[in-house]
Amino acid sequence: MRLAIITARGGSKRIPRKNIKNFLGKPIINYTIDAAIGSGMFDEVMISTDDDEIAEIGKAAGAVVPFMRSEKTANDYATTADVVAEVLSTYEKMGRHFEEVCVLYPTAPFVTSDAIKEAMDILTNSGCDSVLPVVKFSFPPQRCVVIGEDGRITPKWPECMPMRSQDLEPYYHDCGQFYCIRSSSFMKQNKIVMDNCMPFIQDEMNVQDIDTEEDWKIAEMKYRILHQG
Repeated sequence: MRLAIITARGGSKRIPRKNIKNFLGKPIINYTIDAAIGSGMFDEVMISTDDDEIAEIGKAAGAVVPFMRSEKTANDYATTADVVAEVLSTYEKMGRHFEEVCVLYPTAPFVTSDAIKEAMDILTNSGCDSVLPVVKFSFPPQRCVVIGEDGRITPKWPECMPMRSQDLEPYYHDCGQFYCIRSSSFMKQNKIVMDNCMPFIQDEMNVQDIDTEEDWKIAEMKYRILHQG
């Protein structure tokens, strides 16, 4: 069986009520719920939350909230792995076991049903422990500069400065949208990016971190370009 876990606690410091804030006409969490349900990959799409309002909005959009998140995993220091461990453990106590899991963030309006399906297929067919959606850095990090105590700029890696961008090894980073994991491997390793992890490469236009109000505005602009012409 397969489970989708949407992690959506109530607390948000930089953008108040971020997980249910209106994003171009509907709560931002609804985009994640719609993508997860629309993929047709899951026996259950659940929300892990400590917040009654988030729970009600999630249920109205088609997700389920079979239990509320504990105080221990609702604080600022709990990791995504902590939340997943709690969810899987609670389901096991209920007599329900899920072999494959997709962990989704509630502020990921660019995630699509097709992307989820493709990543879950990689998890199933490759035999890996987890699948990590990644995007290539738009500028090569090897050519970064640092500012010294004297205020002057120096190259971090001087040997890379004269090199052409296309001659440098491409580096990637986490998209911050979702993760696909094999639950048996997760229970042994207790981490999201596990030892045998496969990449799912995303296009930069389909990725946007939303941590600040400025990020939010950029995300709305990108979404309009992609979906509204």
